Amino acid sequence: MSRIVRPLDRYVFVEFWKIFVSTALGFPLLLVVIDLTDNLNKYLSRNLPRKNIIMSYVYWLPDSMFMVLPAAVLFATVFSIGGFTRHSEITAAKASGISFYRLIAPILLGAILACGLDLALGEVVPITNQRRADLLEEKSAAMTQTTRYNFAFAGEYGRVYKIGSLNTGSGTMDQAQIERKGSGLDYPSYVLTARTARYDTHHGWTLGGGNMEVVPDTTPTTFAVSFDSLRDRRLTERPIEMMAKPRSPEEMRYSELTRFIRAQERSGSDANLLRVERALKIAIPATCLIIALFGAPLATSTQRGGTAYGIGVSLATTVIFLMMIQLTKAIGGKGLMPPDLAAWVPGAVFGVIGLVLMARVRT
Repeated sequence: MSRIVRPLDRYVFVEFWKIFVSTALGFPLLLVVIDLTDNLNKYLSRNLPRKNIIMSYVYWLPDSMFMVLPAAVLFATVFSIGGFTRHSEITAAKASGISFYRLIAPILLGAILACGLDLALGEVVPITNQRRADLLEEKSAAMTQTTRYNFAFAGEYGRVYKIGSLNTGSGTMDQAQIERKGSGLDYPSYVLTARTARYDTHHGWTLGGGNMEVVPDTTPTTFAVSFDSLRDRRLTERPIEMMAKPRSPEEMRYSELTRFIRAQERSGSDANLLRVERALKIAIPATCLIIALFGAPLATSTQRGGTAYGIGVSLATTVIFLMMIQLTKAIGGKGLMPPDLAAWVPGAVFGVIGLVLMARVRT
C-alpha cells in the first residue's frame, strides 16, 4: 500500500479535499443567507417558531449541495492544480519522473468519492425536502388537493381501475372496480368490485366488501365470488401514484420517480420532463468525475492569471454547465430529443472537451 499511495498522493488529495469541502459547504451557506433574506418576513408572518426556521435550512442543505458538488469539484481541481503550477510543484514532479496523469490520480479519486456522495444526496433530498416543507407549513395549500373523484387509471398487467373516490391523505378508495383482460383458462378475464379499499405501506391495498366475477374466454360460463376482505398482489400502485397532478421530482427518490413515470405513461400523460429529471439524478453526480477531467488540464493555464483567472474560469464553466442543463431539460421535456439522452448531453460535451484537453496537456 505504501508503494501505491505515496506521500505526494496524500498531499495532492488533502489539498483537493480542503478546497472541495470549503466550496461544497460555502456555496449552500451563501444560498441559505440569500433565501433567508428574501423569505424571513414571510416565515415570521406565519408565526413559525425560530427553531423551525433554523431547522428548515438545515434540512435544505442536501438539496442545495446536490447541484453544487460538481461546481465544488471544479473549483477544487482548478485551485489545487493551479496552486501546484504557480509553485512549480508540477514541474518538480515531472522532473522526478511523475507524469501529469499520475499526479492528478488522487484528484480523480476525490471526484469519484464526490460522485458517490452526490448520488447519496439525491436519495436523501426528497426526505429532507418533505421535512422542510412540514416545518415551514408549506403543505397547507397542497392538502386540499389530496382527493380525486370518478376517474379511470391504467395499471400494469393490462388492468384498468375505475375509482369512485380516492383520498391520498387517508390512503382510502371508495367504489373501486378493477378490470383485467385475460386470455385462455389459465389467465381469464375478470371484473372485481369493492365498496372500500385501504392502503398501508407494509401490506399494500386491502379491498373490503365486494365481488369478483371471472369471465373465461373459451366458455360462456361465468362465476362470481364474494369477499369481505381481499388483498390483490397485483394492485401495487400507491395512492399518490394514482393522482392526476404529477408530484415534483424533488419530492421523489429515483425508484419512486420511476414508478410514478410508469403510472403517468400508462394513464396517457406526457412524462418526458419527468424522465429528464430522473436521468439527471444520475447524470449530475456523474458530472463530478467528468468535470475533474475537464478542469485538470485547464487548471495548468491558471498560472498566467493567478487566483482571479481561476475564479473566472470556474464560475464561467459552472454557469455554462447550468445553462446547458436547463436548455437540454427543455428540449428533452418537449420530446425534441430522447429524454434520457438530453440529461447526459451537458456532461458528454464537457467530457469530450476534457479528453481533448487532457490529450494535449504536457505530461
